[in-house]
Amino acid sequence: MGFNCGIVGLPNVGKSTLFNALTSTQAAEAANYPFCTIEPNTGRVGVPDPRLDKLAAIAASAKVVATQLEFVDIAGLVRGASKGEGLGNQFLANIRETDAVLHVLRCFEGEVTHVEGSVDPVRDAEIVDTELMLADLEGLERRVQAAAKRAKGGDKDAKAEIDLMERALAVLREGKPARTVELSPDEREPFRRLALLTSKPVLYVCNVSEDEAATGNAHSARVEAMAKAQGAEAVVISAAIEAELAQLSAEEKQEFLASIGLEEPGLNKVIRAGYKLLGLLTFFTVGPKEARAWTVDVGATAPEAAGVIAAAPVSDTIKQVEEGKIVGTRPRAGLWNAQTPQVFRAGPLREAHDAGGAATATDDAVLIENQGGVVVVEEPPGPNLKVTTAADLALAELLLGQR
Repeated sequence: MGFNCGIVGLPNVGKSTLFNALTSTQAAEAANYPFCTIEPNTGRVGVPDPRLDKLAAIAASAKVVATQLEFVDIAGLVRGASKGEGLGNQFLANIRETDAVLHVLRCFEGEVTHVEGSVDPVRDAEIVDTELMLADLEGLERRVQAAAKRAKGGDKDAKAEIDLMERALAVLREGKPARTVELSPDEREPFRRLALLTSKPVLYVCNVSEDEAATGNAHSARVEAMAKAQGAEAVVISAAIEAELAQLSAEEKQEFLASIGLEEPGLNKVIRAGYKLLGLLTFFTVGPKEARAWTVDVGATAPEAAGVIAAAPVSDTIKQVEEGKIVGTRPRAGLWNAQTPQVFRAGPLREAHDAGGAATATDDAVLIENQGGVVVVEEPPGPNLKVTTAADLALAELLLGQR
């Protein structure tokens, strides 16, 4: 689907253990959540969603296909990475290509050597953040000078670009990441094109010891407080437990999880959080051949829309008929068959119904359209089951009940 999360962190924090557990787990569950390795440090994993399994059971689907998220195990970072220390240049180049960052922080004590000599996840987070901010700062200062030359030559786009860069430079000089820059809707895309390292959303992954996976510890509590202050999120897992779970059968996993007081693998939380981090929304297509989850990028068209509906391009020839006679043929280009599911924002939908016209409207999308609202269409990747009968309604109720 083209979205990926880069797994970053200092050396020896459990970053690669987490990545290996992700890939091993998905390979073992290939029947339900397809996994493929693109290259040694990159893998795609299925996003766990119990709604998909329930829908597949209702429709007796022969195949279940989860929506996927890509994870990239990025080379470890050390102090001075912004100047090329260690594998800094490789680290910065790899992270620039990702859509979001999963920052693994060591929150466990033990004999494993820590590159900084002691366990302090907040300090570790600041080291990585500082290196990324320094890289952004240095790069922007060069780019502003180049854009200024273009602006003097009358380049209007360069003037707008300079404004965005100057605002980013202001927050970076205050020791804040570029993602804290306040942007209007029209500025989001040009700002994204600046490809700033610190403009990417971040999820902090607290790697704790096995006996603290269910409760967390003082270190993870500090990280959670830091994340809350930043408007970010944090999850607590034990990479060691996840590595062990990856080697067990489904039945053995449940027994093991119950024995240590966990309801589900920590990786499920990481995958779902990564999916949420990217602002993705799930839709389902269900039939006897296949039950499939597919996505809408909430960060793109969905926020500006009052609703999103599944639809397919018209393949039939459309005739305009009056009094039983054909008076014209409509071109198929731009014509779509509306399907289900159809999802609408509560506010605009309520206002559309209050405005009247429900008695003659063919669907809720028409009511939204009549009020000048925008409804986005998304084409299902496979056969789509329409919810039109009483039996089909059970699927809709399940979807709504789980959201």
